[in-house]
Amino acid sequence: MSIPGPDDVTRVELPNGIVVLARPNFSSQSVVVRGALQVGALCEPREKLGLSQFTAAALVRGTRRFTFDALFEKLESNGASLAFRGHKHTTGFSGQALAEDLPLLLEVFNEAVRFPTFPQDELEKLRAQWLTSLAIRAQDTGEMAALEFDRLLYGDHPYALPDEGFPETVQAITREDVADFHRRCYGARGMIIVVVGALEPQEAVEHVAAVLGDWENPDQPPPPQLPPFTLPNEPLRGDVFIPEKSQCDIVMGSAGPSRRSPDYLPAMLGNTILGRFGMMGRVGKSVREKAGLAYYAYSELQGGYGPAPWVVNAGVAPQNVERAVELIESEIRRFVSEPVTEDELAESKDGIVGSLPLSFERNSGVANALLTIERYGLGLNYYRKFADAVRAITAEQILETARRYLQPDRLVTAVAGSHAKG
Repeated sequence: MSIPGPDDVTRVELPNGIVVLARPNFSSQSVVVRGALQVGALCEPREKLGLSQFTAAALVRGTRRFTFDALFEKLESNGASLAFRGHKHTTGFSGQALAEDLPLLLEVFNEAVRFPTFPQDELEKLRAQWLTSLAIRAQDTGEMAALEFDRLLYGDHPYALPDEGFPETVQAITREDVADFHRRCYGARGMIIVVVGALEPQEAVEHVAAVLGDWENPDQPPPPQLPPFTLPNEPLRGDVFIPEKSQCDIVMGSAGPSRRSPDYLPAMLGNTILGRFGMMGRVGKSVREKAGLAYYAYSELQGGYGPAPWVVNAGVAPQNVERAVELIESEIRRFVSEPVTEDELAESKDGIVGSLPLSFERNSGVANALLTIERYGLGLNYYRKFADAVRAITAEQILETARRYLQPDRLVTAVAGSHAKG
């Protein structure tokens, strides 16, 4: 079967807390590695925002055995790759190599994640690149609208803060900060590593155990607990003026269910109808096709460990901002006031269920899926049961879920661009 399940996925927890998942696929000679460490932006002080992502990016800038150039020469000369990225709750990693080179890939991974040296000259190069990307972000209407949306919606909650930090917080990060963050927060406990490709699962597990099985960090803290979150008591609107922009970006919505919530599947299916299916669902039809106001208009349900955004995104000309905002709000109000139609429901279910096998045609798709089910405790049979679970969702469940999360009188709207402020 193309859909992974308990009969073809091996799951082993090593004595030091690393969970290894492996699935064979001998139709190609490569192997894909995906995973996550239990360290993220929630662990960093607010005056050093960006520290988690900065540390993740710095892991490959030099280790006890490899310089930055030597590390990438070792990978690239064998057609392999390895990358790290910090997120809110975790630090993700991804790699790829020929199956016969999995030991080499794991050797480099082990060096980077356990024995980085954080050379000062490389950190300064990284900082310069980081500050450049933040300067570009400040001129990006989509990025700035999303940033303003998070600030308004989440207030004092950690989700209000960007993982990339701000120029002043990135400037404040020292080499000692990076080294201390790595020493304290990086460890094997809670780490997930997924291996998919032309390798027997037990062999993959043995390779991981041989390289990482002795990793211990007694100082590694438990994952931080999210503080409570409550929606704003009234609609909020924020405008970020960026001059000389031909496009304005709109983000409107609220906080959706976590990935582990029973509300997630009804919300996911409803979101498809609201702004994903076909030409971007109801929102796209209303704002883009009928009114001709938007370059794009769609909805997005992010999911995650906590109350991640459930939003409508649109890009419009500056003179069309207020009319587009009105139409988007109208579609959200309709979405929470009446059930979706049976035709919409059937078409969206067919689209979601029909596309599921396609997501498992590549090793990377399977690896991402296995990482998801382990991160959120969904169970190895999650995707085998997925089609039936989607088929069982009713229009009433979607309506009830939408009303819980997309409350029209508590929506947050953020607009960025060269528009007249609303």
